[in-house]
Amino acid sequence: MRNITRIIVHCTATPAGRPETVRSIDMYHRALGWDGIGYHYLVTLDGVVHIGRAEDAIGAHCKGYNATSIGVAYVGGLSADGKTPRDTRNAAQKVGLLRILKKLKEKYPKATIHGHNEFAAKACPCFDARKEYRNL
Repeated sequence: MRNITRIIVHCTATPAGRPETVRSIDMYHRALGWDGIGYHYLVTLDGVVHIGRAEDAIGAHCKGYNATSIGVAYVGGLSADGKTPRDTRNAAQKVGLLRILKKLKEKYPKATIHGHNEFAAKACPCFDARKEYRNL
């Protein structure tokens, strides 16, 4: 079992309302030369939490922290223009994210929750994940 110290929240950096699936993101990440989807979990527009990369596998979602973290992403993160970072989570996605983060905190109680933007010069996940989930 890996020593998980962080749970890192991401967005897919796709326009608001555009549906994405584990398969579509897996194909995109493979096109980048990765060995599959980088996130361990993906919350789609309907709020359903899907398994991406196996939890016991090292992710490909946050350079320098992949070996000791779990990556969770929600679909969206850009305005309809496809360029402007924005928190596009809908109510169902907020519920889905909260559900998976609670489960992960139960499994890894010492892990801290962070936004990808804490480790990279990116807007992702386009909200303050550390503040929003500080009570988990």
